[in-house]
Amino acid sequence: GQGSRDDMFKLLKRELKRTKWLDPETMDLVFDRYPWLGVRRGEIITGFCSLMHPIMSKINPLAFSKTSIFHTVTKKRYIGHASAIVDLFLDRFHPTQRISQEDFESQRARLQELIEAEIEDTMAAGLLYKMLEIVSHSLKTNIFLENRYAFGLRLDPSIMVAEQGEDRELPYGILFAHGRRFNGYHVRFRDISRGGMRLVTPPNGEQYALESARQYDECYGLAFAQQLKNKDIPEGGSKAVVLIDVDSLSLSAKNFVMRKSVKAFTDTILDLIVDTPETREQCVNFRGRKEVIYLGPDEQVIPQDINWIIQRAAKRGYDTPNAFMSSKPRAGINHKEYGVTSEGVNVYLDVALREILGLDPKKDSFTLKMTGGPDGDVAGNELKILIREYGDNCKIVGIADHSGCAEDPEGLNHEELMRLFHASLCISHFSESKLGTDGKLHLASTEEGVKARNSMHNRLVSDAFVPAGGRPNTIDMHNYKHFLLEGGGGASSPLIVEGANLFITTEARQALFEEAGVAIVKDSSANKGGVITSSYEIICAMLLSEEEFTDNKQQIVNEVLEKLRNFASMEAKLMFREFHNYPGSLPYHSQMISNAINNTTDVVIRALDDSLVSEAEVMELLPLFRDHLPKTVADLAFDRVKERVPSQYVKNAIASSIASKMVYREGTKFVDAQPQDKLATIALAYIEKGKQVALLRESLEKGGVLGDSEKQDILALLEAGGARTALNLF
Repeated sequence: GQGSRDDMFKLLKRELKRTKWLDPETMDLVFDRYPWLGVRRGEIITGFCSLMHPIMSKINPLAFSKTSIFHTVTKKRYIGHASAIVDLFLDRFHPTQRISQEDFESQRARLQELIEAEIEDTMAAGLLYKMLEIVSHSLKTNIFLENRYAFGLRLDPSIMVAEQGEDRELPYGILFAHGRRFNGYHVRFRDISRGGMRLVTPPNGEQYALESARQYDECYGLAFAQQLKNKDIPEGGSKAVVLIDVDSLSLSAKNFVMRKSVKAFTDTILDLIVDTPETREQCVNFRGRKEVIYLGPDEQVIPQDINWIIQRAAKRGYDTPNAFMSSKPRAGINHKEYGVTSEGVNVYLDVALREILGLDPKKDSFTLKMTGGPDGDVAGNELKILIREYGDNCKIVGIADHSGCAEDPEGLNHEELMRLFHASLCISHFSESKLGTDGKLHLASTEEGVKARNSMHNRLVSDAFVPAGGRPNTIDMHNYKHFLLEGGGGASSPLIVEGANLFITTEARQALFEEAGVAIVKDSSANKGGVITSSYEIICAMLLSEEEFTDNKQQIVNEVLEKLRNFASMEAKLMFREFHNYPGSLPYHSQMISNAINNTTDVVIRALDDSLVSEAEVMELLPLFRDHLPKTVADLAFDRVKERVPSQYVKNAIASSIASKMVYREGTKFVDAQPQDKLATIALAYIEKGKQVALLRESLEKGGVLGDSEKQDILALLEAGGARTALNLF
């Protein structure tokens, strides 16, 4: 009849519209091999296969390669089972005809019995069982949205744990997107979170397969590092890693695919988090609550992407679109322009040189080597700051980046380095005429140059090493001994300050400390300046108009820089204090500080959420939020907080302020000694007592006559803190 023809036409129109966003594997599956599958089912099967790769490859990387997973699941022998699993997924999330939980469990058990009875091949059976697990662990999908760009899932994080189990913290949430030539993960460790989006574009199919196997782990590791470094701000840590297949593409085609992938991935994230009539109607949500995510730019994300993402967030109905993506060209704080990450890195380097090497970098000469070029964000700005702060005292003996490396035992010429920095040129452009007698320039265009570049960070001897660029896990358990001097004479650098994320693996850090006493300031401490800045940018986007921000931008940036240097200084001083007073490496104490602050933040958030603290008491804590803001922002717009800032965000900000104040002042041992069930109460009381102490200090500073009660309070404080405080033991 006419009705059935109309329905068929609508289906055909929808599926033809989807084809420009479909992965080539999906196109082959549904248009050549199994036309009966239909586009929607084929897309889900392809997506599930991609999702399974990083999970199953941990069990057997050879048997469960990306190609073999897809080949096995889509064999004629098993495609019917895979299709039945997908039908169960569709029934579970159907907007108007969703099956009950009881029916779902019954059908899932029946499919499991069917696989057990009919599939003899253990590899095929294992993949089909895992597909069933994905269905059970999916909490939300965009599959029924009419105009979606890709297939998206909100996942229960436990699905990503391999069968043998993993002894690491589960994330709060995982979003997964599968689209044309890309797969993307977004991993976060707290409800409200922020972190960068990076694009990974392997040059060939073999490298793409390797990156696919470790994509989730890279995203997890970066998000976890972000969680550790986000301790001073309201947002928890997150990261997005988008793996894009650009094999055999021309440069222009590669760029087109990258930009298209950013759009598809971002729009899929918005599908899963925006609260609009369309998403409420078409997206079944087993989470049952709204989710708040903020992104930032990372590797290969360009200003064009940032502008599109903000505009798209506004069009899709995201509550605070200007805050959805940081580093906006006009109304943002550009990390590279202001050197925000490097400002923090240098605070840690300064404190470490004094505490570990006994050097005053303002007075004493020291040597340093670095990965990352003069044109890089962190490396380039760190060079500028080193020269600004220490002048000729800082001898930079080696720099390596993608283009090669420059080495000079007398120290590379500062003026030449600044020329490259201001011109955004990599190290291969260093003028050989500016090298000293024993200086060398190695270019990555030669085999010898590649070898020199790749070994520079191990070969050159210096007081300090600052990795400010390079791929994750450059130093690991297989090669860390190359960093040690021959004959057991220690390490090529006794001090490392990690400007780059995950440059050294956790195991390698510990081995370098145990075998050579290398002091390493880990990434989650050293480079947290960037995330602090992005957090303040989010706040500015919520509270200020674009005109207000741009009119006051330089003053706001100066205040943000002062705040991030202060956060870095407080943590550096506590970390070295605990390093000197207690056993353990610097990375251990860095993580203990992050854990103590994050744990305290979480328990205070729960107390504020669970009505253990009245609304009136929360309002009394608002001055903490005001203190957290840059002064200019607070003066202009603090009266808009209740109207423009989500209440959960305010609670998170208050909790993180309380936690960081308490931990930085009292140390991790104080926090760890408190009963977990009383920690929130103690933290809130601590802030109240802190106000009383501040009043006493003010009275003393003014030099007025103290009352008897004030004298008794001061005597009690001296008695309680006394000698232990004088010894700097906490």
